[in-house]
Amino acid sequence: MQLSNKNATPQTKIDYNQIMENQLKEIKATNGGKPSLLLHACCAPCSSYVIQKLAEFFEITIYFYNPNIHPKEEYSRRLKELEQFLNKFPLATGIQLETTVYQPQDFFDATNVDQEPALKTETERGERCSRCYKLRMQRAYDFALKNKFDYFTTTLSISPHKDAKKINLIGKELEQVATECKSNNSIVPSYLFADFKKKNGFKKSLELSKEFGLYRQDYCGCIFSNIDFNI
Repeated sequence: MQLSNKNATPQTKIDYNQIMENQLKEIKATNGGKPSLLLHACCAPCSSYVIQKLAEFFEITIYFYNPNIHPKEEYSRRLKELEQFLNKFPLATGIQLETTVYQPQDFFDATNVDQEPALKTETERGERCSRCYKLRMQRAYDFALKNKFDYFTTTLSISPHKDAKKINLIGKELEQVATECKSNNSIVPSYLFADFKKKNGFKKSLELSKEFGLYRQDYCGCIFSNIDFNI
């Protein structure tokens, strides 16, 4: 999907939510059954509205890979909350959950904060966060590619604190690289563009969290965002 516009100015903002709506219309118009979607998710509250939005269009599998979450007790709590939510949310019936081993060193290696200590004091949306997005989305996309999913996306853009432009550019790049390297008859998952916070998406996630009594964390997940929050 082409994101550039030769008539666009540097200030032109891309409406990723509208791009997603167009993709969903195309999917519905094909009337060929629900395609499979691998949804990278960071927690239950962020997943709530996204599932509500996409369940009509896809057979969803959730992929929980978040080595940025600190400490391990917080990681375990968020994963458990997601598992419990999927068991009681009617629209989550049939959704599979894929989990990974908790390996926080993946986050420190990918962000390179030990060699670039200035990244530790960045506020959200900076370079540290961009590297973290890419780490998690790359791992999830690799799983989608290996298991021949039709589509891939992430819940990350539901948060007002996340940079939807960076997230979507990473997602599209993953698809493009896989397309260039694909072998004959291989399936390359299409990236589903999104800015889930738009059209009251974030507000609806708050409402669903309240309705289902979900634990909502007060920091992004990594140790550095926790420090920033408490300063």
